[in-house]
Amino acid sequence: MALHHLRLEVCDRVATVTIHRPDKGNALAPAVLDEIAALFGQLATRDDVSVIVFTGGERYFSAGFDLDEIRKLQQVSNEAYIALFHRAYRAVLFCPQPVIAAVGGAAIAGGFDLTMMCDIRYASTRARFGQREVVLSLTPIMDPLWRIIGLGRAKEVALSGRLYGADEAERMGYVSRVFPEGQLLASVAAIARDMAVHDRRTLVETKRLSNQVLNQDLDGAMRLQEWLFRSYIGSDDNHRRIDALQATLAAARRPALQEPT
Repeated sequence: MALHHLRLEVCDRVATVTIHRPDKGNALAPAVLDEIAALFGQLATRDDVSVIVFTGGERYFSAGFDLDEIRKLQQVSNEAYIALFHRAYRAVLFCPQPVIAAVGGAAIAGGFDLTMMCDIRYASTRARFGQREVVLSLTPIMDPLWRIIGLGRAKEVALSGRLYGADEAERMGYVSRVFPEGQLLASVAAIARDMAVHDRRTLVETKRLSNQVLNQDLDGAMRLQEWLFRSYIGSDDNHRRIDALQATLAAARRPALQEPT
């Protein structure tokens, strides 16, 4: 597919998707949202992609809604525009592979919402987060935000409309780790490559499981996890990976050969 506002690179079973609209701070115009929805839909079907990194680069993630576009909307004719946003959100949220957000700068309003749709978030020290919809007389997305940071903190984020630095976002559990400015993309790429070494099927199933258990009672969740574990243990790939791990551990235990004196 032709990409004008996104960049795609696939290497070592990791797809890196970069929003590229630097003149607008990676703001989410309809054309950007169209590309996000289409590209994530395509990546979902690729067997050569086990992990996806979603970023805006070291300087930005996304400044959010393109305000020039929103200013053109009328309340009686906004349905198609809002549906487009949610197609993009859902394409990221329900993509079967793990999606890692690498946030190098501002992730505001719609840009913040995109990071919320990712499974894991890493940030640069220069990153800023904010659910600014209330400032624009708009309502925010509360779910899955409350699932990530808890309902009380999600209410604060949504109702205050304030900006949070990377360190505070890490303390509240929204961001998993903060990296020094300029080191984000290389650090996240290494994490993604390590993750992509694992069996793609179990990565996909683990992501699906993490979403399913949220809507189960404890007994149902335990039964689901038991059934899923039985579906993989004892498989040929399970045996192969056990053999490889045991061989690695055995090699590490062997005493090093001494140099002749």
